[in-house]
Amino acid sequence: MPKPKHKPGLPTRQQILGFITSSDQPAGKREIAKAFGLTAQEKIALKALLKDMADEGLIDSAPGRAFHKMGGLPRVTVLRITDVDDGGNVWAAPERWDADAAPMPKLRVRERGKRSALGVGDRILARTEEAGRGWIAHPMKQLAKGDELMLGVLRREANGLWLEGVEKRERRQYPVGDAGDAEPGDLVLAEKAGRPPRITARVTERLGDPFAPRSFSLIAIHEHGIPDVFGDDVLDESNRVANLAVGEDREDLTHLPIVAIDPADARDHDDAVWAAPDDDPGNAGGWKAVVAIADVSFYVRPGSAIDREARRRGNSVYFPDRVVPMLPEILSAEVCSLKTGEDRAALACHLQVAKNGQLKAWRFTRAVVRIAANIAYEDAQAAYDEQVARTKNAVRAEPVEARDLDTPFDKLRANGLIEGALVPLWACWRALAKARGAREPLDLDLPERRVVLDEKGRIMSVAPRERLDAHRLIEDYMIAANVAAAKALETKKAPVMYRVHEPPAREKLVGLKDYLETYGVKLALGQVIRPATFNHILDRVGDADFRPQVMEQVLRSQTQAYYAPANHGHLGLALGSYAHFTSPIRRYTDLIVHRSLVEAYKLGPGGLTPDEAASMDRIGEAISRLERRAMEAERDTIDRYVAAYLAERVGELVEVRITGVTNFGFFATVDGIGGDGLMPVRELSGFSGGEYFRYDDAAKKLVGEQSGDEFTIGQRLTLRLAESNPVSGALRFELPEGKGAAPGSRPPRVLKRRGRPANIRHQGKRRK
Repeated sequence: MPKPKHKPGLPTRQQILGFITSSDQPAGKREIAKAFGLTAQEKIALKALLKDMADEGLIDSAPGRAFHKMGGLPRVTVLRITDVDDGGNVWAAPERWDADAAPMPKLRVRERGKRSALGVGDRILARTEEAGRGWIAHPMKQLAKGDELMLGVLRREANGLWLEGVEKRERRQYPVGDAGDAEPGDLVLAEKAGRPPRITARVTERLGDPFAPRSFSLIAIHEHGIPDVFGDDVLDESNRVANLAVGEDREDLTHLPIVAIDPADARDHDDAVWAAPDDDPGNAGGWKAVVAIADVSFYVRPGSAIDREARRRGNSVYFPDRVVPMLPEILSAEVCSLKTGEDRAALACHLQVAKNGQLKAWRFTRAVVRIAANIAYEDAQAAYDEQVARTKNAVRAEPVEARDLDTPFDKLRANGLIEGALVPLWACWRALAKARGAREPLDLDLPERRVVLDEKGRIMSVAPRERLDAHRLIEDYMIAANVAAAKALETKKAPVMYRVHEPPAREKLVGLKDYLETYGVKLALGQVIRPATFNHILDRVGDADFRPQVMEQVLRSQTQAYYAPANHGHLGLALGSYAHFTSPIRRYTDLIVHRSLVEAYKLGPGGLTPDEAASMDRIGEAISRLERRAMEAERDTIDRYVAAYLAERVGELVEVRITGVTNFGFFATVDGIGGDGLMPVRELSGFSGGEYFRYDDAAKKLVGEQSGDEFTIGQRLTLRLAESNPVSGALRFELPEGKGAAPGSRPPRVLKRRGRPANIRHQGKRRK
């Protein structure tokens, strides 16, 4: 009998990683147990150890339950050929890539023959291996070919039609062999095929004018593969369930002046709030509140056609000109949407809030609500501010007449909603805000861009979205309800889909520590990392002019939040238990939480099924991935709108802020508007007389060898906007006139060195 390859006994984490990375076949739990000669009892311990390693971000699982190093590739996987370069090298990418820890790898395919038999779009089953800093793929079997579709714009050149990709990373153009009915200038979907020296494109679908209103979101929908058409079975089922009676076995809350406060352009309304002083003697000075959420679980039952489609989408995707909803419009915008004066089915979260803002108690009921008003954030703020001003100045309100109903204050006062709704909501919120301040959540001031369109879809303005107390008010009520939902399910020992935000990985903290030291700011790595840790860093930085740079690096050090049934807390909010409960119209995770509450509290049909409870891990992974897809699509679309808005300013000088520095240049964003562009390092000679620049990796700076001139994250500059491409969303900057390199000067190059440059200069202490 051959000797075992490893010593018997439960392996260490490092031994498991070593086995997974060195195995020449897929390494699942069975293979690991066999390799280490584990007993039945040790196999149980191995299962727990592998789960811990996955939770710690050390390993991930591939289809078939084989494990691989987190951020790495399975030993055997399906690849798609993405490129065959002029030298005959074949390149491939994983057909499935869910890892957050690293960008999608590009693999060089090593074939046995001298001439490649593979072309762009081919699919292969391959064995992968890490070689140096890259990956090698060894083909095992060629699979049925799938279309490698590319989104691009047709261009007419002297030698024929060419396809120009819309993605920023797509730098090549391809000759078009078959344009179908598409014409130059059209946005198209095309299939790439062939091998060097002749890779061509065949148009498969004409999408229209890429510069027309609504095209930018259409590009993102196709580019990211977002489902935007509901099947007939889903629509038919939606029409049927929309006629369901809400039932009589619900708590009647129609007498409460519950209000929904949302953006002025909100497409759906799935949350509403009410508060009043608590008459419970045990909660003196405290408050009672209701957060009413659309009861989507009543209409969307597990396993239904609507449910399957909602899970496939994962969430609604919001663009400036349209929304791609998770649920059909008859549900998302009608039956489930909480509208003024309409009786609606709701899942009500009843909260008891102490005078210090702590949650004392909570309960959940199925209820029927009648919204007293749908109020825009700006109108709610204006009405409340007017009330405060009148109270302060002892201004008596005149009798309400029809002609008085011109302002938000007048309209809401006419319905009794100033004193009946807004004043108590604000008073209870001040208590919730006090509790938030006590727990010190992560406080980064990161403005959101808002694109304003006219009725024809043309861009009117792009500007940071104003942040009002009304926004914070609703946010804190929603956070309170989310905490209550998580804790209620924990008490019931029911499944919870947590919103998890873990502390930064140690390597991220080491990088942040090294960066902060360049400014003389200390970060002790031995301490327990809390949100307050980062807030105190910003407090120590104060009003120094490098504050934006530090804030940017703190943000980059954070991990990405995700959904999972295992609770690891929410670092950013400084909360131990947190779930998403308040948006079931637009997030599938909230629907799962609703179903678990319905089942735990025995509230009727539509509860969580045993199959769903057993699949929480898989559901969490899927909806986390779909959330990332939606965020990327929304961000890309905003970039395209911004580029279209800035297209009229090409040639002008613009104020920019550096957002990223690499060894080949820096990325900059136009102040107050957004839109990212690259300034290559070769262009920087104009600032520094053609000198050498070196890249300081720790401080994220480019530093001039002779002058000491620095280009660092957060720094503000004036540059010329040379190009603004609405189709790709990319910008290109140039130096202002008179700042170019002297004739005959040598172009700069970057010397990347380990550690800090010897002549790092600290910035001054002015705020931005």
